[in-house]
Amino acid sequence: MNPRSLRSAPDSSALVSGIMAGERAVLARAITLIESKRADHQTAARALVQELLPRTGDAVRVGITGAPGVGKSTSIDALGTYLTGKGYKVAVLTVDPSSRRTGGSILGDKTRMPRLASDTNAFIRPSPASGTLGGVGAKTRETMLLTEAAGYDVVLVETVGIGQSEITVADMTDFFLVLMLPGAGDELQGLKKGVIELADMIAINKADGDNLPRAKLTAAEYGAALHILAPASPNWSPPVVTYSARTGEGVAALWTHILDHRQKLTASGELAARRGAQQVKWMWAMLEERLFAPLRSDRALKNALPKLEADVASGRLAPAAAVEKIAAIFKL
Repeated sequence: MNPRSLRSAPDSSALVSGIMAGERAVLARAITLIESKRADHQTAARALVQELLPRTGDAVRVGITGAPGVGKSTSIDALGTYLTGKGYKVAVLTVDPSSRRTGGSILGDKTRMPRLASDTNAFIRPSPASGTLGGVGAKTRETMLLTEAAGYDVVLVETVGIGQSEITVADMTDFFLVLMLPGAGDELQGLKKGVIELADMIAINKADGDNLPRAKLTAAEYGAALHILAPASPNWSPPVVTYSARTGEGVAALWTHILDHRQKLTASGELAARRGAQQVKWMWAMLEERLFAPLRSDRALKNALPKLEADVASGRLAPAAAVEKIAAIFKL
């Protein structure tokens, strides 16, 4: 829905009742409200989230990442379809940073997940970042809460699998699933330690046909790599599994591991503690975004920035000195 369709002040009570009733059109409209940059819409969105907050928190929140070509969307389509077949309601949110050159976003998620797109028990929503992962992190978190209030049992959050986006998604979910391809080889050697440290499970996709032996070998190699690292949780040792999004083989096992993880972390109290820490991080991320918003729109800064950036880029001005000049504009 185009944000321009929200020209008038939204009826918060109608949004709350519609979301609670699981009305998809109302949920979509509420998410559009959250994504709007209009001051009155932002005020209404904050009030909406606050009112719905007591009705959130019951869903299983799963972050999913992987390098381009690993089959994230096909995997989400397969896992989500498996879950709706078991009676779950599934929401899919995608953290999709916009192009820094054009400002556009690649939002073809519904064409990449054809079965879920036509499933009445599934809801797919992309979150264009407009170049700021902090902003999209906050909006995706709020969207997640709205889907939970609307009765969705599982929220799958897909990241593009590039740097900071992985940390952003790991910081808003209960379980972080890292997808890999068969044939680790040099990829294993160059694998970012940070991604492995974030993983609650590594799953090797395309484990079918002639690929199956390679997938099993790759799983063994990643399993060995994980043993070198201390687990992030004292209550969970990340498994390495194989599956095929194309055939569906092993998809049920992915969900079994996710539920096992949830049961263990809930019993130990770690899940509640993790979610509490995530809420605090969310608060600080939103505060940072709020504080920086006036800076980005300030006319004096906009006029000064081109020369400051050119001077820094050319080496005529040190970055620290440039920051001092910017601070002086705001009398900081």
